Amino acid sequence: MTAIDAFLEAIETGTAPPLELFAEDVLLDATVPNWRFRLVGAARVAGQFETWFRFPAHFDVVERTPLPGGELIRFELSWIENGNPYACHQTHRVTVDGDRIASVTLFCGGKWPAALLAEMEEALRVAS
Repeated sequence: MTAIDAFLEAIETGTAPPLELFAEDVLLDATVPNWRFRLVGAARVAGQFETWFRFPAHFDVVERTPLPGGELIRFELSWIENGNPYACHQTHRVTVDGDRIASVTLFCGGKWPAALLAEMEEALRVAS
């Protein structure tokens, strides 16, 4: 299993990604709704992903495109949090150095609760 495979497995299972997946000086460059930030270091980056992906989930869509030195990953993820359904849509540009993740550039559209998911579904239906 590659570092990227293990990273995606941690996201889907809602488990903390092991520190060994990341290079010591790994860089996370994250664009989230209304904000952008950067974190450096395996413990900080693993901790951030543990916070974001702490519930078992399901990849409704996952596209993995090989790139030199890594992958471009786009996914739609759904999960149940405290009894309520949520979903998100993200893109990750992951680079690897050997068998460790060296950087992740993340673009996230946000965490969407059930009411907003229903509203978006209706908007898609009307637009079709």
